[in-house]
Amino acid sequence: MPSLYLYSPSGAVRDRAAFRRAVRRLQAAGYDVAVDPAALASHQRFAGDDDERLAAIARAAASGADVAMTTRGGYGLTRLLPRLPYDAIAASVRAGMAWVGLSDFTALQMAVLAQRGTPTWAGPAVMEDWAVEAPDDITLACFDDLARGVGEGAGWRLPPSDLRAHPELGTGWRLEGCPLWGGNLSILAGLVGTPYLPTVDGGVLFLEDVGEHPYRIERLLTQLLWAGVLGRQRAIVLGAFNRFALTAHDRGFRLATVVAWLRAQLPGVPVLTGLPFGHVPTKVVLPVGRPVDMVVEGREALLFWG
Repeated sequence: MPSLYLYSPSGAVRDRAAFRRAVRRLQAAGYDVAVDPAALASHQRFAGDDDERLAAIARAAASGADVAMTTRGGYGLTRLLPRLPYDAIAASVRAGMAWVGLSDFTALQMAVLAQRGTPTWAGPAVMEDWAVEAPDDITLACFDDLARGVGEGAGWRLPPSDLRAHPELGTGWRLEGCPLWGGNLSILAGLVGTPYLPTVDGGVLFLEDVGEHPYRIERLLTQLLWAGVLGRQRAIVLGAFNRFALTAHDRGFRLATVVAWLRAQLPGVPVLTGLPFGHVPTKVVLPVGRPVDMVVEGREALLFWG
């Protein structure tokens, strides 16, 4: 059975009963689950102080598990980046371990990719996806493919607005061997100008965020745009941007406004939407730092990796 190591590198787990329920669900699904001894630690808003959380990451790297999965996101990894056990993480990946998570985990993913070229996986987290009342079947199936080493791709249906904005996609469109990378937009924008944001040319960049008003999303995108990051990509794929509230002051300014503006700034780079990834129940699992092929046939978008 696939083995999992659950650890807490970011925010503290406050609902211990829900965490225990999530562990039981993972065990019932047939996984051999090991829980880091500091998984439920708490220091201020963090899952332990910096040294405790660094030690948890090191234990995850040394665990020999098939998958190391974060308990939750929140905040805390960016302050650890200079001290991450980069060589140990890289060695664990070469030995077959998959590191998976989302949200704040993007910081670790970008740092290990920039510093060691180490690939990871964007996907579910324990509290986000197993502690909820009704875990999503698609999310669980995608994760199980990862844990068993059989996943080879992901797909979704594009909204009609994507084809209107990019009519060239309607006749069939394909990219081959492009590095897939990205994650949480706020984290990525915050890493610009640091040694922890990888330089990726000709990639497929995927983005998501939560709790950010569309004007803030646009501001974060402009940071990546004016830094030259977006223009170097072959495609940009937007996942979920949710849990925000529009106001009367917006006067029609909404997420679609931001997408249209972004497309106008990048006439040679398709900006696609609808990727099932982010702080939503249904999320696919994506290889960060690995080459992918991307195909659009009609409204069907597909990512393949081998």
